[in-house]
Amino acid sequence: MIHSHPVRDQGPVRVALTGANGGYGRTLLAQLQRTPELIPTALVDPDVEGIRRTLGELGGDARFAVATTGDEFREAVADGGIALLRDAAALDWSEVDVLVEGTGQVRVGTAYAEEALANGTHVVMVSKEVDTVSGVALAAKAEAAGLRYLPGDGDQPANLLRMVDWISAVGLDIVAIGKSGEYDLVFDPATGTVEHAGVTIEAPGLAELLDLGAEPRSTLSRRAELVAGLKRAAAADLCEMTVVAMRTGAAPDAEGLHYPVARIAELADVYAAHEDGGILRRDGVVDVFSALRLPGEASFAGGVFAVVRTGDPVTWEMLRAKGHVISRDGKYACLYWPYHAMGVETPLTIHAAASGTGSSPRPRPTTLLAARAVTALEPGTPFRVTGHHHEIDGVSPVMVAPDAAIAPYYLLGDAQLRRSVGAGELVRLDDLEHLAPEPLAAYTAGTSAPSVRRGPTPGAGE
Repeated sequence: MIHSHPVRDQGPVRVALTGANGGYGRTLLAQLQRTPELIPTALVDPDVEGIRRTLGELGGDARFAVATTGDEFREAVADGGIALLRDAAALDWSEVDVLVEGTGQVRVGTAYAEEALANGTHVVMVSKEVDTVSGVALAAKAEAAGLRYLPGDGDQPANLLRMVDWISAVGLDIVAIGKSGEYDLVFDPATGTVEHAGVTIEAPGLAELLDLGAEPRSTLSRRAELVAGLKRAAAADLCEMTVVAMRTGAAPDAEGLHYPVARIAELADVYAAHEDGGILRRDGVVDVFSALRLPGEASFAGGVFAVVRTGDPVTWEMLRAKGHVISRDGKYACLYWPYHAMGVETPLTIHAAASGTGSSPRPRPTTLLAARAVTALEPGTPFRVTGHHHEIDGVSPVMVAPDAAIAPYYLLGDAQLRRSVGAGELVRLDDLEHLAPEPLAAYTAGTSAPSVRRGPTPGAGE
């Protein structure tokens, strides 16, 4: 049964989706079949045949045609049809109300968003890579034009920002915010193995570490040692947390994030102040944890959390009895949403952009996702963004204090070094050549925006 909702009665909202043939694109297209007031007018992806196959697999009676000229585009979208495009050159923006940018590519994503805003079209930004480089400038352009520039619901940044807004409105004191990694650590006591993202390793010692014990930090350290053979950190995680940091003023406690191996019920103890046995040396921290669970236990599903200080002890002991995650000393509580449903949730943001009923804090250059050289890099070294998590060989993503001379991590894509960079050094803009002009200009404009004060940048060794 599909329940009615007031948004069903609103006028149609015409949507352009870039990166339409990706995994995210499919989840949104599938959901748009259930939201008839949202019309996927333009689907943009170099793999037009892939879009065609996806639409065929999803079924339905939508009409669609490939368009390579403006006339073909207008003919394709007449009477509710869908235009399939390899790029946006033939797109008539007067036929689009909201752009959902999902390419994940900084150069083309920045260009698509700028073109949309220049033509009076709202932007829902799903490409977190674009947001960390160009988001400050794009948001300023949108505001100046009376348009909306919003992070897309369904991915962790927007979900976490919604949670922070709710918690702040309630009046709770936030200590830490963040998300779990995309994949849980599933420990099977019967076999002594841990499975993570399709990789299984031997770790029988975890059986003795399923409880935090009297010394939580020691337990966390021992757990981390046992799963050291697994790749738990991902550039995508730091990218998403940078999007959140730029909109909240939160800051990392360590430039590569802590990534504690923790069970859901432990989060209020783990993300406590150092003097209370936790891992934090400051308030207002943004972080990622690796969710540890047993087979059959519910997953955190890459969801989001906030750890807050409790108030009245009677209130919070009552909530503990109802199953809420409260620290053992009663000083902290963890609130969490164990999901991020990708494009299934994005209709919320499309409606908010079109109607003006929703908002998000403007991004500001309070934190920079930068690139630190893993080894010494020679002049001429090329950089490519590759893989499911959009990572770059030779450099590690780190969250540092803003510095206009430092290159954003994702601006390195398709650039190359013009001079050597030593191991452990941050890559600077002056070290690079062949930078994409659109995102470079957007980033440069954004660095002049006012920033929020924050603490010192964590050192590389923290």
